[in-house]
Amino acid sequence: MTLVLILVPIADGSEEMEAVMIIDILRRAKANVVVASVGDNLEILASRKVKLVADMLLEEAAKLSYDLIVLPGGLGGAQAFANSDKLVSLLKKQAESNKPYGAICASPALVLEPHGSLKGKKATAFPAMCDKLSDKSFIDNRVVVDGNLITSRGPGTSMEFALGIVEKFFGRPKALELAKVMLFVRQ
Repeated sequence: MTLVLILVPIADGSEEMEAVMIIDILRRAKANVVVASVGDNLEILASRKVKLVADMLLEEAAKLSYDLIVLPGGLGGAQAFANSDKLVSLLKKQAESNKPYGAICASPALVLEPHGSLKGKKATAFPAMCDKLSDKSFIDNRVVVDGNLITSRGPGTSMEFALGIVEKFFGRPKALELAKVMLFVRQ
């Protein structure tokens, strides 16, 4: 089995349920997940004041090449991502190389859309942010996969979002196995 390397950036104001759900489920699938702080400290204060600790700073993480870059949401976190030239550059390279990238909640609207990463793509986002998306035809879907892009709506869809990523990289049987183990679906 090939090693899958995934970057999950975090920043002050990131939505903790989304960040942790993505990281946890991808690690359960045996992906190598690198959690990188977009700020100056490894520890961030998430949107509901939960402290999360990154594996490394984005500056260091940016030296690697990723099979997937996936952004949790949270208003403050999404704004920090959008203002990070380093992260925006990584995302643009990812998209231009036809490599997978994804975002949930506020991040599709505040990070991907303004930087052209949703051009010609179907996507969804947090309901209050959907007016910022240029293509609104799929906004009511809980998870949207369009080629190398995967997006989702918010904390309540984060498990489906993460399992969708598992399915994309490891196949449907692995995603179903994890869904059953976590009691997301019946045995």
